Amino acid sequence: MAEQQLGVLKALDVAKTQLYHFTAIVIAGMGFFTDAYDLFCVSLVTKLLGRLYYFNPLSEKPGSLPPHVAAAVNGVALCGTLAGQVFFGWLGDKLGRKKVYGITLIMMILCSVASGLSFGNKAKGVMTTLCFFRFWLGFGIGGDYPLSATIMSEYANKKTRGAFIAAVFAMQGIGILAGGFVALVVSSIFDKKFPAPTYAVNRALSTPPQADYIWRIIVMFGALPAALTYYWRMKMPETARYTALVAKNIKQATQDMSRVLQVELEMEERAEDIVKDPRLNYGLFSKEFLRRHGLPLLGCTSTWFLLDIAFYSQNLFQKDIFSAIGWIPKASTMNAVHEVFKIARAQTLIALCSTVPGYWFTVAFIDIIGRFAIQLMGFFMMTVFMFAIAFPYDHWIKPDNRIGFVVMYSLTFFFANFGPNATTFIVPAEIFPARLRSTCHGISAATGKAGAIVGAFGFLYAAQPQDKTKTDAGYPPGIGVKNSLIMLGVINFVGMLFTFLVPEPKGKSLEELSGETEVEK
Repeated sequence: MAEQQLGVLKALDVAKTQLYHFTAIVIAGMGFFTDAYDLFCVSLVTKLLGRLYYFNPLSEKPGSLPPHVAAAVNGVALCGTLAGQVFFGWLGDKLGRKKVYGITLIMMILCSVASGLSFGNKAKGVMTTLCFFRFWLGFGIGGDYPLSATIMSEYANKKTRGAFIAAVFAMQGIGILAGGFVALVVSSIFDKKFPAPTYAVNRALSTPPQADYIWRIIVMFGALPAALTYYWRMKMPETARYTALVAKNIKQATQDMSRVLQVELEMEERAEDIVKDPRLNYGLFSKEFLRRHGLPLLGCTSTWFLLDIAFYSQNLFQKDIFSAIGWIPKASTMNAVHEVFKIARAQTLIALCSTVPGYWFTVAFIDIIGRFAIQLMGFFMMTVFMFAIAFPYDHWIKPDNRIGFVVMYSLTFFFANFGPNATTFIVPAEIFPARLRSTCHGISAATGKAGAIVGAFGFLYAAQPQDKTKTDAGYPPGIGVKNSLIMLGVINFVGMLFTFLVPEPKGKSLEELSGETEVEK
């Protein structure tokens, strides 16, 4: 095989870290900040929605969302994200990264605002509106996954590419934190302005009518960071790899990168022959793609699917932890605003202790020890800690052992983020050809979201107690939390095995990894 890399792409690969790298991280990262804020903020307000719209004065417990409504509110954005990842991933390869990048951001801004508005003030109208706009919000968020990863990988140099893509993904942790902080601030202000008795003291007055504004403000705030970055997104030039290898306009790519790198780049004479070689223009459903990239695509999709089952099922034992350590008291001992505050405080503390550090450990070490080692280690440690929680589960939930429970829980998610949660996002943006890169990342990400739906809802039912009298209202008996956690440990172990199908991209150019400039002699 003779390998010929275009000069303009070689210049990008060896470029020193410059201001434009950090600009790209911030622009793409703010999209991910918004994605995480919008996806995770709804979990902070679901209890409040139950109190507001499903209040029953005769019940001993505050109102809560019926199972089918809770599933819709939490799951509809994941379904939208899955569809958006496939559609915008494909569109990013057809129209170009930059054009589609603006469309996804506009969708996210409009749907964030619309999610906080509602038709009418009855449960049916409010929940229908919320679910409708959260689906389309998810659809826009879905587009951000393949586009942000692809843009960052195509802009980066090969020495620090992993850290740059990981830094974009790490903004997800900051977005989760921001959701918690916004909820804490808003609920504190409303608590001071509109004090209310606890549910046990006065059921009707425990939820002040003004609390209806709390969830709307929290949900709509997600539009702000997205709106602030729109101008900068539109100013970014199209990536040189798309312009040269997909649009086949090498002159334009050279001009764009001369401006970005602030150096004079020359266009090679034989450049057109390289990018127009018919042997390098095979399609997604061709035998050549299957031969070259079939197993890596299986590795990327399967590991992301298995990881997200475990990652999104965390709400299984989150409520046990929060209750066991007293972070969230019994619902009847709080009013509606206090409950929002306590839930936000608990989730923010978990994010600070385990989620955010995990992301930044990946940024620090990914270009030193590589993607493969981090992913393998992450799955292994998640398996160990999941089993360590599962088998002695009855031991951990006793009040005396609650600190150990929190430590084990935090470590599980630290190694998810310093592990496969980051690497499954990074690798698909590096190993596929430029004309299929965004599509393949979108397919991998969508498979992950399918795993998230299984994790968030399949295990919500599976984790119900086997004793029919102890299940949550509206749920059938399941296999119990302990058996569910054992299953999740097994899933993590299988993820570790599928990691062996994923190649190591560390230190290689994107063209070397995808075989894009390899021409048969």
